[in-house]
Amino acid sequence: MDLNLLRALDALLQENSVTRAAERLGTSPAAVSRMLARLRRAVEDPLLVRAGQGLVPTPRALELREEVGALLRGCDSVLRPGAGFDPVHLDRTFTVQAGELMLARTAGGLVERVRAQAPRVDVVFLPEALEDGPALRQGLVDVELGVLGHVDPEVRTRQLLRVPLVGLARAGHPLFDGRRITARRFAAADHIGVSRRGKRLGPIDTALTALGLRRRVAVVVPSHTGAMLLARDSDLVTLVPADWLPETVAALGLRTFPIPLELAPLELGMAWHPRNSADPGHRWFREHVAAAVLGAGPGADPHGTA
Repeated sequence: MDLNLLRALDALLQENSVTRAAERLGTSPAAVSRMLARLRRAVEDPLLVRAGQGLVPTPRALELREEVGALLRGCDSVLRPGAGFDPVHLDRTFTVQAGELMLARTAGGLVERVRAQAPRVDVVFLPEALEDGPALRQGLVDVELGVLGHVDPEVRTRQLLRVPLVGLARAGHPLFDGRRITARRFAAADHIGVSRRGKRLGPIDTALTALGLRRRVAVVVPSHTGAMLLARDSDLVTLVPADWLPETVAALGLRTFPIPLELAPLELGMAWHPRNSADPGHRWFREHVAAAVLGAGPGADPHGTA
């Protein structure tokens, strides 16, 4: 049956008046009269009959009154965006693709937030092996975190942080001999590159070339963890986002320093497929991912802007 007919029936049974039902529905009495005729044919009952100057419901109409009202409330609940969503009842697994530095910054806060509100939600973190592929489009990944490169054109994104890069070396490195770390001294040090694909050159090298300088990337490793451990045990330097995991840096006996070059900051964001944009559970999860990246605690507002 047409849902509009059910709404008309509900209004008629509540008002016992064609005119008042029309006012309630925002239409004309003639239109409501036509709908009443259709309803009478559909249920094979007059529903409302004349009694003096007004209308009274038939026994069948009285039987339908509560049932129709409950049915419409159920329909409204289903059709209302995010209606009735309560994360405590959410039983779902979300998959997040993130590099290890993003994982180290995000995982603890995210898991704490999720478990506080949705104890039956599980989170699976995947490495960046699927990066630049159709993982979001294929539904293999719910959220991608990090530097968003070649995402599919329909993918939605949200920028979260702009973070400058800093140099990183062991605390006793010769760079920390009291002299200013110039671009020339920075370039003269042997470097650790971080690349899963073995890339040696990047924006650092472009900036050095503009100054007539060149660095030696002596080692390339696939992870920042490996680079930090190698820097701890050698005179090699590497790069990390500023103010990133300062306790870990100190515990490893490492020290950061400003890079003496003009470099664009890292733009870190979140990406997801638009088929999940309006899903209330996915939207709830994305807001908590964003809050975890931004460093908010479990009680903070996840809608805060970066």
